[in-house]
Amino acid sequence: MVEIVPLASHPHHQAQVTDWLWQAFDRHNGREFFASIVQSSIRHEGLPLTFIALDEGQLVGTVGLWLCDLQSRQDLSPWLAALYVDENYRDKGLGKTLQQHVLTYSRHAGFSSLYLYATFSGYYEKMGWHYIGDGLEYPAKPVRLYHQALV
Repeated sequence: MVEIVPLASHPHHQAQVTDWLWQAFDRHNGREFFASIVQSSIRHEGLPLTFIALDEGQLVGTVGLWLCDLQSRQDLSPWLAALYVDENYRDKGLGKTLQQHVLTYSRHAGFSSLYLYATFSGYYEKMGWHYIGDGLEYPAKPVRLYHQALV
């Protein structure tokens, strides 16, 4: 059975989470950029937070809850960010489970909304997210913005 826990409870997985984010989201920024993001989110409360999915101790996925994930939209907060599922665990509902964990945590933390952005369409709509328009990722890459009401 997969359990979702804060990365702070298992910090020895920090390097793997960093590598996943670097390889999946933007190899141009450099691994050090993602290492800094992950390091700053190793905590049990407050933001940013990184959660990991473990299957019998094996790291199989990760997701973040960040103050901001899109520089051009600093007016929106907080964000579900950096959702990644190991290739061997894809198409088994783990992405949805990770999203649900962040949604539940966010509700309990008192947030009324949650945002995310993606460069593709179809997946998040199926998960209950509402497309709210377009945005720009640095330097000028178009992205799709999504919202989820928590109250």
